[in-house]
Amino acid sequence: MILLNPGPVNVSPRVTAALARGDLCHREPEFSDLLDSVCTKLVRAFAPDADWVAVPLTGSGTLALEAAVSSAVTPGRKLLVVVNGVYGERIREMAEAHAIEVVSLACAWTERPDPQAIARALAADPAIEVVALVHHETTTGLVNPVQEVGRVVRDAGRVLLVDSISGLAGDPIELDAWGVGICVGVANKCVQGLPGIGFVLARRSEMERMAALPQRTVYLHLPRHHAAHARRSVAFTAAVQILYALDEALSELLEETVAARVERYARAAGQLRAGFEALGLEMLLPEPLRSSSITSLRLPGGVVYETLHDRLKAEGFVIYEGQGALGREIFRVANMGALQRSDFERFLGALARAIG
Repeated sequence: MILLNPGPVNVSPRVTAALARGDLCHREPEFSDLLDSVCTKLVRAFAPDADWVAVPLTGSGTLALEAAVSSAVTPGRKLLVVVNGVYGERIREMAEAHAIEVVSLACAWTERPDPQAIARALAADPAIEVVALVHHETTTGLVNPVQEVGRVVRDAGRVLLVDSISGLAGDPIELDAWGVGICVGVANKCVQGLPGIGFVLARRSEMERMAALPQRTVYLHLPRHHAAHARRSVAFTAAVQILYALDEALSELLEETVAARVERYARAAGQLRAGFEALGLEMLLPEPLRSSSITSLRLPGGVVYETLHDRLKAEGFVIYEGQGALGREIFRVANMGALQRSDFERFLGALARAIG
């Protein structure tokens, strides 16, 4: 089955084989070596030129994101959340669940936020400590302007927290140069690992700042996990086999290089989009806003998502429905994972038959 949903993704035989490395207790030194390897490779891949730390967490990307959100804001200060899709809304929901005061800056789901509007909001409210932005808003496949937002946040002396769960290794992002302070990712999207491990990358200075704040949660407290890792331990039981797979996936990523993977995804997206245009399908976003790993398309007249999904699944392809207000209007096709040009050629043929 070819997975064209935005995670989990098809992985390489190397990653699958890593699951069979054997059983291992998470309190043994061999596991500490594995954890060190994963953390080192994450920093090498995404923040090689600065003092950053990586914190893998057993759970989904959403768990890692909630850990970052709940750990990042000082009591009495505020979180500004940029909302232009379901995942911006989810950050706001997380903050509210942890009694963090939220300032929302909302715009249309098919538009990027104005960095100057963020700058004005920060100037107007000194209580805002952290700005949260989704890098790749998977709702639509839109890439937000992390670099521009990072510049205004840095100039205002605040902290930028980026949800790059669907962005890391899929679209360009330079964590240190772009002014990001905390970044959240996951194994099972563009990193091409398996579901079960989320992770947070943070400047060491940000981890030290968070460690001085009161603890809002037990499992989700990022500094607790980081402190345990520094002792070559873990705070709680870890998903050992999934970490084996992530370690191998990161080795593959470093061999390919992050830049080459981003370029490979861009070529795949271009191949698919040329095929979509030839089939007369309408893409939701204009080209400058699109990510390199997801395309949102309007459902053709007379076709409902369930029928389209089932026809394609019968030919070996899984697509994804729209979310929220777009749920009945669009479908989404991801090109993440260990896939080949021939996979996308076969998919376009199946899609032609499904809508014909």
